[in-house]
Amino acid sequence: GIYGLVGAGRTELARALIGADRVDSGEVLLEGRGLKIASPRQAIRSGLCLSPEDRKTQGVFLEKSVQDNICLPSLKSLKAGLFVSYGKIARYAADFASKLRIVTPSLRQHVKYLSGGNQQKVVLAKWLGMKLKVFIFDEPTRGIDVGAKEEIRGLIKALAREGKSVIMISSEIPEILGISDRVAVMHEGRIEALLPRREATREKLMAHSMGAKSA
Repeated sequence: GIYGLVGAGRTELARALIGADRVDSGEVLLEGRGLKIASPRQAIRSGLCLSPEDRKTQGVFLEKSVQDNICLPSLKSLKAGLFVSYGKIARYAADFASKLRIVTPSLRQHVKYLSGGNQQKVVLAKWLGMKLKVFIFDEPTRGIDVGAKEEIRGLIKALAREGKSVIMISSEIPEILGISDRVAVMHEGRIEALLPRREATREKLMAHSMGAKSA
């Protein structure tokens, strides 16, 4: 988990990890191997993806259907010979819509008409079939109702149980403490503390997020 106040640099760190923003220094290691990631496309090829904080402008195509949004990243694997198989596309989208319990009258419904929680499920669904290793979630439950929040948190926990690595950015301390094995606390663009869950408390997270050296 990554916690910090507004402006602490949480989103900038996530964007740097996937090559969306330029990195001034440092390196990215995955399974002990150094990665050179200059673009989100390279990040995906290396096994990383980001579910962005602003899902409506960066996470989904609002004017496209649920089916299109789920399948677009995986079109290469949905071919029959040289051409895309519309049968495979329909089955692929239906499978993930069912697994994630996306509530929609039709897979051809435009995503803009879905609730915030179901839009977030579409963001997750489009990455699940790509056999990625690291999932980065930036404020995944912001702006959705309580029931949908619990569903999204459950899906994130399921990814971890499957052996995937998850980085979750959240401004909600109960959410961070309820999901994370370790918590990085950011302040003014730097990681101020890295705490194992057993040592992480609300008081410590708040203190470190304001730049205190001890809590």
